[in-house]
Amino acid sequence: MTQASRWTVIGQLGEIPRQGARVVATAVGDIAVFRALDDSVFAVEDSCPHKGGKLSQGIVHGHAVTCPLHSWVIDLQSGEAAAPDVGCARRFAVRVEDGRVLLSVPGAAS
Repeated sequence: MTQASRWTVIGQLGEIPRQGARVVATAVGDIAVFRALDDSVFAVEDSCPHKGGKLSQGIVHGHAVTCPLHSWVIDLQSGEAAAPDVGCARRFAVRVEDGRVLLSVPGAAS
């Protein structure tokens, strides 16, 4: 059984710096919403699969972020750690409409 999701406006695209992140507190934990240099937007849990480092505080490069604790590189499209590291950060659906960033969180109240 899947939990219902709801799209929630979390702000304007311009409020997230290019190659930066914004943290959104949700019922399922903190979610880091990243904006790449090309304005692509990604959302993953704000916790590195290695030792829980805050990915939102990492360095964004391309469509990846480097964890500030132990330099694990996490692919923002898949959530997967780059080899030789193994692990995955949970991904969340995110989209941009008319300059607004919308996030979908499973189990969000309607």
